[in-house]
Amino acid sequence: MPSRAAFANLFAVIVAAVAWPALMLQYWLMLWSGPPGEETVRFLSFFTILSNLLVALVAGSAATGGNWAVWRIWRGPRVRGLAALSITVTCLVYATVLQGQWHPQGPQLLADRSLHYAVPLLYVFWWVVLLPHGALRWADALRWLAFPGLFALWTFARGAVVHEYPYPFMDVTRLGYGEVLLNTGMVGAVFLVIGLIYVALDKNL
Repeated sequence: MPSRAAFANLFAVIVAAVAWPALMLQYWLMLWSGPPGEETVRFLSFFTILSNLLVALVAGSAATGGNWAVWRIWRGPRVRGLAALSITVTCLVYATVLQGQWHPQGPQLLADRSLHYAVPLLYVFWWVVLLPHGALRWADALRWLAFPGLFALWTFARGAVVHEYPYPFMDVTRLGYGEVLLNTGMVGAVFLVIGLIYVALDKNL
């Protein structure tokens, strides 16, 4: 019988095999909308993309089995936990707030469902069931807030220049800073609560 570690590495291949093609498909679809440079920046300005890219790097590092220093970064328990938290919030916010606001078709539908549902479900299963636990600390839930916090700062800085925002609830032009900061704070609270839940889960597992 294969060991649990071997099965975990095998499942990492599955996660990476879904995440990377979904990211490439979404990037290819966006390149049709404008100049490659502008669309690349726009592509990387969605938290959905950043969280899926984090998952793809974490799963890819486990799937390849290489021992390079750059790969070992993605294998740390805190980075893996951050990926689980980020992709979970991506799924929840999309399912509860964003999904009803547009109706993708064809290849865009495939990319959309893969990035928002398939990848989150596969990765969280891999993280909860197959990976070792017990290394996380309560302070990690606070440290993880830096990732969405930096994303929010980038969103506001870029939006002030190009007047474009990746998500309606962050649209300063339409809602104003007061409402947008309130919305952002609420999402930050979701990050903190789920982060604490994941740390507790890690400790119990």
